[in-house]
Amino acid sequence: MTKQLFSVPVAPTNGSFVCTTPSDAHDNIYLLTFTSGADNRLTPEFLDAFTLSLDILEHQYPRGVLLTTSGIQKFFSNGLDLEKALSSPGFFENYLFRVFRRLLTYPMPTIALINGHAFAGGFMLAMYHDYRIQNPKRGFLCLNEIALGIPLAPPMRSVFISKIQDGETLRSMIIEGKRYTAQEALQAKIVDGLGDLTDAVQLVLDRGLLKIASSPAFVAMKERLWADVVDSIDSLAAHDEADELKAKRTVDISEEGKKRMLQWEKSKL
Repeated sequence: MTKQLFSVPVAPTNGSFVCTTPSDAHDNIYLLTFTSGADNRLTPEFLDAFTLSLDILEHQYPRGVLLTTSGIQKFFSNGLDLEKALSSPGFFENYLFRVFRRLLTYPMPTIALINGHAFAGGFMLAMYHDYRIQNPKRGFLCLNEIALGIPLAPPMRSVFISKIQDGETLRSMIIEGKRYTAQEALQAKIVDGLGDLTDAVQLVLDRGLLKIASSPAFVAMKERLWADVVDSIDSLAAHDEADELKAKRTVDISEEGKKRMLQWEKSKL
């Protein structure tokens, strides 16, 4: 029988994060289900509730394995509420990237149970988990920033570059904004399996994940494994500055090319 441990509200949407133990046989498997608005947009309030839920679980309950999923059938998360993100001072550093880092270095193995669409920031959120199980019957994974005309900030791209080794997959994902079905995501090794909660629990048992969090080296192992991703968050200002310098150099090269083109045009007169 499912046992509810705690609930954290997402006040503006009357939503919540509800933590339960879905398996009678394994009390230390925790399921955190989030439901907020129509599609679980990553707002400051949503991300604050996520952070608090992680804090409560870490400091009030025994180590185990954390599964996260959506209480909305159609969506895992549809990404950022751009209007709110851009109007909330420090949104990326103080809300979004804080949750990303927290998940990446969380002291329990984490599994994103992707039950529906995971677009843009929702896809990133899933990637910051240790493992991913996707619903084989519903939902796409997609980075659609290319369609929105929004470059990926360092923490938004580093997790994909570090966790996905195939260059063709990265090109299709980031440059083309490809939508991945569950079967395509599994083939590309973006997700670790297909299925539902039962399959996610089975992955925990098959991989012995309940034992892993008890190791005193667990967090340090993750920090070192994903050192480049952690650095993209912890040294965000330096990475942003490097991006700006690269962008300026690209503009300068283009302007130099324009001058050469004009000289070529003039030479034909």
